[in-house]
Amino acid sequence: MKIILTHEVSGLGAAGDVVDVKDGYARNYLIPRKFAIRWTKGGEKDVEQIRRARKIHEIQTIEQANQVKAQLEGVKVRLAVRSGDAGRLFGSVTPADVASAIKAAGGPEVDKRRIELGSPIKTLGAHETSVRLHPEVDAKVSVEVVVPCEICSR
Repeated sequence: MKIILTHEVSGLGAAGDVVDVKDGYARNYLIPRKFAIRWTKGGEKDVEQIRRARKIHEIQTIEQANQVKAQLEGVKVRLAVRSGDAGRLFGSVTPADVASAIKAAGGPEVDKRRIELGSPIKTLGAHETSVRLHPEVDAKVSVEVVVPCEICSR
């Protein structure tokens, strides 16, 4: 099935790319999650619009990506979440949580879709995340998951 990607999908392509994938992958995963739309002849207008929007939000050069990487790696990110007695979290930390914690810590604004957690963060402690800034530049960000102060004072 021919589809138009609306978001960047690891291993498949970037927003605005037209790719061929298996029917089930498109119908059951990409289209319901709004990562892609079906390709049509009229969809070519959508492709150009998606590419223009991507260029506005995308880091254009490797030099810019390296500057943002230096800023990200210099930020200490602490994320306060509720947890049980054994240190297990109620739920898990999402890329959106990490993006807001980076901004709150004084770092640059990062798109949540560019943050890769690797495995779900479900425990307290230090965790390593990766941020894809450019196809050639990835930044490693250390996120410390801690208990909020309201719960500490019990």
